[in-house]
Amino acid sequence: MLRELHISKLAVITDARIELVSGLNCFTGATGAGKSLIIGALEVLLGLRSPAEMLRTGADEGRVSGVFEIKGADTLKQIEKLTDVAAIADGGEILLTRKLYSSGRSSVSLNGQPITLAMLKQVSEHLVDVHGQHDHQYLLKPGNQLDVLDQFGDLWDLRNRYRAAYDKLQSTRARLTQLSTNSLLRNQQLELYRFQANEIDAAELDQAEYAELQSRAAMLSNLEKLKKDTSSVQSALYEADGAVLERLKMMSAVLAELAGIDTQLQGVATAVRDATINLEEAAFDLSRYLDKLDLDPSELAEVNDRLNTIQRTLNKYGGDIETTLQLRADIQQNLDLLEKSDVDSSVLKKQLEPLRKEVRQLGDELSTFRKTIAKKLGPMIEKSLAELGMEKAKFEVALSKIPATGDDLSATPAGFDQVEFIAQTNPGQAAQPLRRIASGGELSRIMLALKGILAQSDRVSVLVFDEIDANVGGRLGSVIGNKLRGLAAHHQVLCITHLPQIASYADRHFTVRKEVSAGRTESRVRVMQGDEQLEELAEMIGGKHITATTRAQAKELLDSAKAEFAPAAAVRATRSRKPIKA
Repeated sequence: MLRELHISKLAVITDARIELVSGLNCFTGATGAGKSLIIGALEVLLGLRSPAEMLRTGADEGRVSGVFEIKGADTLKQIEKLTDVAAIADGGEILLTRKLYSSGRSSVSLNGQPITLAMLKQVSEHLVDVHGQHDHQYLLKPGNQLDVLDQFGDLWDLRNRYRAAYDKLQSTRARLTQLSTNSLLRNQQLELYRFQANEIDAAELDQAEYAELQSRAAMLSNLEKLKKDTSSVQSALYEADGAVLERLKMMSAVLAELAGIDTQLQGVATAVRDATINLEEAAFDLSRYLDKLDLDPSELAEVNDRLNTIQRTLNKYGGDIETTLQLRADIQQNLDLLEKSDVDSSVLKKQLEPLRKEVRQLGDELSTFRKTIAKKLGPMIEKSLAELGMEKAKFEVALSKIPATGDDLSATPAGFDQVEFIAQTNPGQAAQPLRRIASGGELSRIMLALKGILAQSDRVSVLVFDEIDANVGGRLGSVIGNKLRGLAAHHQVLCITHLPQIASYADRHFTVRKEVSAGRTESRVRVMQGDEQLEELAEMIGGKHITATTRAQAKELLDSAKAEFAPAAAVRATRSRKPIKA
């Protein structure tokens, strides 16, 4: 459920923190007060609406945040899979935040971790179903309608067994196709893999040797320069007339004598003596280094030849030793696969037919159950639509086989069937898919009827209804309110309404009002309780001029709703012990 919605600096809302309950939450207010902005902000949060031009004038940044409580472990796992953000570890509470900037840019985060807009849209399908903005509704997508049908018919166990058999069949087919390469191509591949393996093995690649060879080649290529320059330095230090060491030794002796006269020179004398010793050791090291430089001239050719062999192999197979050795391991896997393919093929062919038989049996069983469920669901929806003022509406769950594609099993991961919810809203109009119905009011009522029937099996816990009371009168308003309150026994429901008959059924009643403060228009959201709720309903009945009669009518609506749904209190009490599943 959506526990809290926070809207900051969005259009005419400066700051609104809306705490929602798990039942029916109704929003009322005068036309233009900003009720639709509440739903608009929620749609922005869910990635269902562009935030363009929604930032409050003069603001650098706006924000919409929602705290959701999710008790369904499967939904939490799915959210983690979609976003790679921990959800289960936080006890099922997630925080969605979308920030809007004056530059036109926006950002999204889940539990403080950034996610993409595409991730947000996928997550939102598991959290909230918004009715009235039908391009984004879960139930309007044919692919989801099959899921709904299976949920309503309690077919998920059967469908999961079918899916396991289907996946195993597809895996076996793919493996067999891979192994069924004709013998000529197989032999060609074997020959190529063996040649590549032998060539890489012959190079005897070793990272440490490669680095040592590169260093050795650099030294040997500059042998003459090393000899000449090292000899010059060694001579200047030790052998030439007036060599550095000869002069240092003389200076060291003088300083030692002077230090015996004046102890203040002892530090200098010691430093010069130590420097002389260090330079003398360096001169001896240079002399030994020069002796080692007299190497076999053919060594450079041998080193370069080895380096060329390694480099040719790397250039051909990977660019570096690590990549080339990984390729060698992959080649070995392919060799092993091809060399045993004859044995594997015969085993897989024996497995194929039993798997096909199992998939066909489970798929046919699914189709049979779906036909029965589809025939049952259609009349139930029509009856519910009649109660909602659409007496002439027709509803059909159109179930058909997926067209064959050359395979005798026209199977998908969900079975052999495709489904489309078809509705005829008025006599004389053509029946058409649910997703093509243009009337927001008709579509909302169809969705309400569907949700009422599917409530027990629906996986989305938060339902939002906008335009639910479009073009309906007071009598029908009570019927719709009754339906919404019944739906709220299994879901959290958010509803914008102009009808007091609907608002009277609310578990929590909010009013949205415009106020002018410091020369700026602001919309504020308040919870209406007790006398305030009574006054709000009375105003909805008779306008600004509230009379004893309108108050009495408002009280009658509240008392009627309370009496009518006294049994529902027990249901909601049960829900407090058994949380809504998302």
